[in-house]
Amino acid sequence: MILSSCQEKKETLKVDVFETSRAGNQLTQLNDFTKNAEEPIQIHLRPEKTYQTFLGFGGSFTESSAYLLNQLSPENRKKIIDAYFADEGARYSLTRTHMNSCDFSLGQYSYAPVEDDLELAHFSVKEDEDDIIPMIKDAMQSSSEGFKILSSPWTAPPWMKDNNDWVGGKLKKEYYPTWALFFSKYADAYADHGIDIWGFTVENEPHGNGNNWESMHYTPQEMTDFVNNHLGPQLQQDGKENLKILGYDQNREGLKEWVDEMFDDRHQPNYFDGTAVHWYESTFKVFPEALQYARKKAPNKHLLQTEACVDDQVPVWQEDDWYWRKEATDWGFTWAPEERKHLHPKYRPVYRYARDIIGCMNNEVEGWIDWNMVLDKQGGPNWFENWCVAPVIVDPDKDEVYFTPLYYVMAHFSKFIRPGAKRIDFELEKENDLLVSAVTNPDGSHAIVVFNTSKEEKFFELQLNNQSKVICIAPQAIQTLVLNDKN
Repeated sequence: MILSSCQEKKETLKVDVFETSRAGNQLTQLNDFTKNAEEPIQIHLRPEKTYQTFLGFGGSFTESSAYLLNQLSPENRKKIIDAYFADEGARYSLTRTHMNSCDFSLGQYSYAPVEDDLELAHFSVKEDEDDIIPMIKDAMQSSSEGFKILSSPWTAPPWMKDNNDWVGGKLKKEYYPTWALFFSKYADAYADHGIDIWGFTVENEPHGNGNNWESMHYTPQEMTDFVNNHLGPQLQQDGKENLKILGYDQNREGLKEWVDEMFDDRHQPNYFDGTAVHWYESTFKVFPEALQYARKKAPNKHLLQTEACVDDQVPVWQEDDWYWRKEATDWGFTWAPEERKHLHPKYRPVYRYARDIIGCMNNEVEGWIDWNMVLDKQGGPNWFENWCVAPVIVDPDKDEVYFTPLYYVMAHFSKFIRPGAKRIDFELEKENDLLVSAVTNPDGSHAIVVFNTSKEEKFFELQLNNQSKVICIAPQAIQTLVLNDKN
């Protein structure tokens, strides 16, 4: 065990401290301290003031991840599933999967391949029965509390689109009713396999992805029309009104235009249950103004971060320190227009994850979903060769598994912040290198995440109800602190 070099000033507040650091801690519980601090940074918890309620944290079931698990030994397959879902693991509680194929599939497919099958008599999820469905069912068996599943289409089958292609194009208006029925049939098909779907996003990235892999375009008006006049009524007619419908599902900077249309008062009834966003607009900006605007526009609707990853990057194998260094690049480093390149500098993957999750938490987001749970050493399989990084990397040929530091960063949130937790207020001294967020869990415990972005150890005094404790966080480290209000 690697020990933090710090000492509490007084032991009046009982706190369990877990740390992941560049120095080598991996969700390590710290119990031994050796040094005092005279003027620690003050963090005052104010649990009487609360904000949004969390749905959870987690990752995505993709065909690529599920396929790779099938290539591993039963022992390593279970090791990964348990690491994500078991009580001793990260306890993922909010997940996502794709409907039809996406780039992280082995090839292109649809559950409705027969042209002009308006009633979807030939609808089938058989493509998922060898990989995605068994992965989800294994996760369900591993998880003691269960988890929510959000399902997203990348595209309708080409025959429903105006360009008759997997990539780009729009859904033809005459197929709006059939495409709405598709969602309902998908929920039924998964229920037949013992899997309940919690909700849908209407379309992954409705602005498209540069015409590279599966996509389908909507304007805000077109998506709102489809939801309120077709998808919502179809689910209601089929007794599935409890299934959530989230709109948008792309980068945050374009959020205002979408929520203004989706939640305009002229749409009655309105079947949107919330908004989904991604992080790919920038490697460092959270876009708090956009998130706050979406919350104010629809204060009683969900606001979820539904996809994020280290993209356009081949994973670095079994070198933890790379994930702490400013060497990763994203799509925009190469491809963004010149006036947007400043949003896409080289970055530290651990920092990007920790900063974004904390930033989302502090700006009204209720859940945060990572992209692939498992990828190989190339960053696939991906039929378009759109290589990316996942928290867990595997070498199926050698049956080897690598838990990157990103896995431990995700666990700092998912393991300790449980569904139903409420974000609580806190006061943090300004002009320091700590990023903080805090919640009260349904069982009354508090979980506080502290991220030290500096290359120096930092001392902070955590205060609650006239009790306090001084704690040290290592250089370039993230901690989760768990305490009970009944101290």
